[in-house]
Amino acid sequence: MSTRRAERLSEFIKQEVSKIILYKVKDPRLSFITVTRVDISPDLKNVKVYVSVLGDESAQKHTLWGLGHAKGFIQAELGACLRVKYTPQLKFCLDETDEKRNRILKIIDEAVHGSTVIEKNGSEE
Repeated sequence: MSTRRAERLSEFIKQEVSKIILYKVKDPRLSFITVTRVDISPDLKNVKVYVSVLGDESAQKHTLWGLGHAKGFIQAELGACLRVKYTPQLKFCLDETDEKRNRILKIIDEAVHGSTVIEKNGSEE
């Protein structure tokens, strides 16, 4: 499969899953969700949908549980608008990119502020 086709299909699935969650799924557990990216297997039969959830760890677990519960409905709705031979199996995963980014930024800030203190004093402490 060409990478261009995979990219287009990935973006289409990302948009459609977002619309389905936003407009068609009527579950109060599924709020404050953002679909961040979609990874497709080479045979187009499996899709990992990465979601970002606003809230603490408990809210994230409840949201992932709700998505697992609504997976069949979301998959059926996606299959209705998707033009591929097989409807892919969905797997929802928590996207931890923001958490990793925040940890890296914190480390960088600590390193920068630590080095600016040394520069201002002119000596190492």
